[in-house]
Amino acid sequence: MFYWLLKWILIGPLVRLLYRPRISGLEHIPAEGPAIIAPNHLSFCDSVFVPLLAPQQVHYVAKAEYFTGAGLKGRLTAWFFTGAGAVPVDRSGGRASVAAIDTGLRTLREGKLFGIYPEGTRSPDGRLHRGRTGVARLALSAGVPVIPVGLIGTDRVQPSGRLLWRLGPRPEVRFGPPLDFSRYEGLADDRYVLRAVTDEIVAAILDLSGQEYVDMYATKAKALARRAAAAAAPADEELPRAA
Repeated sequence: MFYWLLKWILIGPLVRLLYRPRISGLEHIPAEGPAIIAPNHLSFCDSVFVPLLAPQQVHYVAKAEYFTGAGLKGRLTAWFFTGAGAVPVDRSGGRASVAAIDTGLRTLREGKLFGIYPEGTRSPDGRLHRGRTGVARLALSAGVPVIPVGLIGTDRVQPSGRLLWRLGPRPEVRFGPPLDFSRYEGLADDRYVLRAVTDEIVAAILDLSGQEYVDMYATKAKALARRAAAAAAPADEELPRAA
């Protein structure tokens, strides 16, 4: 109930009024039954625009810490994410990706829409990066279609590292035709199939978003950018010691 309250009364109308987002392809989202919603990832606010603008509820995974915080802020955060339909998952340790896939499978088997970012993390440079195969494993294991989504301009609404949203940019959300991978039934453990399916999903997102594509994981691009920034920083000069 709280999700629909947020969507139609508390937040949705305000977001539509202030940002006037362009929306296309809503007819591609099934009126009922499970499907994977797979957008590119430019900004934290992607996880607000997509659920608010989709006609059906879209469930995402969220860090378990969002549901266990202390104090008033912690309670409000947990209240918001629970009401918005987010599913808590422990992202610590090496089983983080396995936990996310298990959560996605459970959500899809309940007949719901599940949102997952194939890049795995936000793009550090606005380009579309190589997809992680988790989205393919999820699609083949659950036997559901994948709805590619192209997000445009959300990084101008909320650039990386910025808490508050900017007024002025008008983002766009493009939902593409569903991708059917039933021809790969029973091959969810074949790494070559997983890579082929992932690349097909990312190619569909690329057509919708119009981004430049780079065949590199976003996590690696972020690491390279950090190393380059560290190398470019001037080294502290040793001060002469007093006699």
